[in-house]
Amino acid sequence: MSQASIAEDAIAAPDSADAVRQAVVRSFRNAERRDAPYPHWVLDAVFPDATSRALLRLPFAAPEIDDTEGKRDTHNSTRVFFSVENQQVHGVCAAVSQALQHPQAVSVMQEVTGAALEGSSLRVELAQDRDGFWLEPHTDIGPKRITFILYLIDWPGGETLGTDIYADDEAHTHAGSSPAAFNQGFVFVPAKNTWHGFEKRPIPGIRKSLIINFVGPEWRNRDELCFPDRPASAS
Repeated sequence: MSQASIAEDAIAAPDSADAVRQAVVRSFRNAERRDAPYPHWVLDAVFPDATSRALLRLPFAAPEIDDTEGKRDTHNSTRVFFSVENQQVHGVCAAVSQALQHPQAVSVMQEVTGAALEGSSLRVELAQDRDGFWLEPHTDIGPKRITFILYLIDWPGGETLGTDIYADDEAHTHAGSSPAAFNQGFVFVPAKNTWHGFEKRPIPGIRKSLIINFVGPEWRNRDELCFPDRPASAS
C-alpha cells in the first residue's frame, strides 16, 4: 500500500491520549497477578473501547506468510510498528504511543510488575497472524524490559487464541495460555524462566494484537521505536 493511499485511510484517535492513559493506568492497578509457572498479569479493558476498535481499522494488510519457522523475525519486512511515521499518519497510533510513554503509565507499570523501565524505549508492533502461524517457546530475555500483549481478536472463539505459557523444564511443558478476549492484556517481565509461544492451531480469522515492549538503549532498530530520541521516564 502506497503512503498516499495510507494517508487517505488515516485512522483518527477517537479518544485523547489522556483518556487512553487513564484506561491503561486503571487496568494495571486492577490487574490480576498469576504466579504459575512464572509471575504474569492479566489485564481487562486496557484501552477505551473506541480506541481498541479504531486499532482494528488500521489499513495494514495481514501478511501472507507460508511459515514463520516459529519466529516473528523470520519475515521482518512485513512487520508494522507505531513508528514516528505511522504516528504522523494515524492519530490512534500517536494517542496510544503517547499514553504508554506518559510518566504516570510508566510508573504504574513499574510499580505493578517490578520492571525497570527508566531510560528504556517504547516499541509497539501491530501483529496480524493468519492460520498456520506459530511461535516456538522463547523467553524474551535481552533488551526487552517488559512484554505486554494486548489482544484485539474480535470474533467468536478468539478468546482461546492467547499466548501459550510453558514450564521452565527441558520439555517446555505446556502450562496453559493467557486469556485473550478483546481488549485484554497479558504482561510479564522477561527472565530466564518466562517461556511463552503460540502452539499451532486453527486461526479462523486474523489474530490481531499489539505487542508492546520497553527496550534497553542497546536496541539497534531505532526506526521501530515510538520515540527514538526520548527514553521513558516515570517522573
